[in-house]
Order: sequence, then C-alpha cells, then structure tokens
Amino acid sequence: MMLNVDESRQGTWTVLHVSGELDLVSSPVVRQRVHDAVAAARRDVVLDLSEVFFCDSSGVGVLIAARRLMRSCQGRLRLILPARGAEDGSHVNRVLAALGVRRLFAVYADVDSATDEGAQPLSA
Repeated sequence: MMLNVDESRQGTWTVLHVSGELDLVSSPVVRQRVHDAVAAARRDVVLDLSEVFFCDSSGVGVLIAARRLMRSCQGRLRLILPARGAEDGSHVNRVLAALGVRRLFAVYADVDSATDEGAQPLSA
C-alpha cells in the first residue's frame, strides 16, 4: 500500500493526516510536507499517524527530523497515536516505545485534543 498525506487546518494548527506505510520509500513524502508547512510559516503541525499501519526506521527518522525542525524554528509538533489494544493498537506507538523515543514526542489521542491548547499529552 502507498502512503497518503492529506492536509487540513484547525485553528493555527496544520494537520497532516498520514495513512498507509511509513517506510524508506514513502517517508520522504512526510518529510517534504512538514518542510512545506514550515516554509509557508506554519509553525504548529500535527501529524495524525492513527492510520499508519507500518513504520520502519526510516519513518522513525523522519519523525525525529520533523521534531528537530519544528524546535529549530520555535514551532510545535504533536503526534496522534491512539492508544488501543495490543492486537489493533497503533503500530507507530509500539515502534517508538520499543526504540525508547516515544517520550520525545507530545502524543495525543485525536485531532481535537492535539489542537486544544489546554489538553495534556498522553503519558509515555
């Protein structure tokens, strides 16, 4: 399956809805979309990864690079990684946790909480 990235806006937040596989072939698409948002002076970005069913090390690298980019321009990056049961849970959430980098990200359960200034991120 290919990767698909759709964009929407919610207040000051640019929400990139990512679905499919986040791997060596497709991860540059996500990297470019985050760079495009920054180039357009949009500094609040949410990556909705709730429909990503596979993520390899290239995908993790893109997420870490996106975090670094947003921090360097005084922006904010939030991820949507729903916490579901182990058999149907977020693959990306499990990969980030297994690699010990999940704690680096502000993670939310859905778009509404990710774009709510008062909402607290989910615990790692």
